Amino acid sequence: MKAGLIYSLLVDPLTREALIPDEAGLKAVSVSGTSSYEIIEGVPQIVNGNSNIIRPSELHENQHSIFNYTEHYQADAGLFDYSEECESPATRHEIRRVHESILKEIHGTNASILDVGCGNGWAAAALVPKGHRVVSMDISTKNPVDSLKRTDHVNHAAVTADVYNMPFREETFDYIIASEIMEHVPDPGLFIQCLLKVLKREGKLIITTPYNEKIEYCLCVHCNRKTPMHAHLHSFNEKNISALIPADGLTYKTNKFSSKDLARLHSHVVLKYFSFSFWQLADSCFLFLFGKAMRFKIIITPGKV
Repeated sequence: MKAGLIYSLLVDPLTREALIPDEAGLKAVSVSGTSSYEIIEGVPQIVNGNSNIIRPSELHENQHSIFNYTEHYQADAGLFDYSEECESPATRHEIRRVHESILKEIHGTNASILDVGCGNGWAAAALVPKGHRVVSMDISTKNPVDSLKRTDHVNHAAVTADVYNMPFREETFDYIIASEIMEHVPDPGLFIQCLLKVLKREGKLIITTPYNEKIEYCLCVHCNRKTPMHAHLHSFNEKNISALIPADGLTYKTNKFSSKDLARLHSHVVLKYFSFSFWQLADSCFLFLFGKAMRFKIIITPGKV
């Protein structure tokens, strides 16, 4: 059962006690009964914790402003329907190749996988049919609920939760996917540390993010302050990512991909018909010749990469 899958993993983020559903199935309660969390359409809402541990982004420090990211992304999921397909064929093709790049890193069957910032639940839709057990997690309420409906399967569960206050037992997952998420969070270093705590010793953390992005800003019509386009707070490359990864016993590798020049040629019109391997070869050739990448993949593991 989906309920059995999620409740074998969940703990209270504050007390670290196991969480179980109440008799009515309306709340997830700690075994001592000291805390409880609402369940919405089968999805536990475990958003509760100490936000004081999070260092604000440089933008918010400079502007002396407070970013309530939980509130922001609840509103974001309500305004934008992540289950809708993007209208731009070029963007759809780029997203497809990002997803394929991630799926390439996942091997075998029956792996336990956490999809952080699950959005429309693409990872569960791709991996559950292959025999993997997937937990779709998002800080919004809407996205995990929609993801669970999209892939209704015994090996798929969902939870609304905050990376900075993870509601899972330590060393739980074989793989953790965090695709196009890290550029949005206030404290990316702590983000990585929190994910690694719930990754198994031989597991793999797979992160994708824009590569060396020049963040553009506009003036917010509400607060009259500078605000980043697409809510991107950080830009990453080989140099600054190394400073964010803990050095104690971890190994990591990085990979640039998705050539800007190949995209400018509207190559998706033709390349969408070819396999990932063929696209990857074409992409690598353009990156070798011109060196302008749009995407960045970081693989972190406590063991060998």
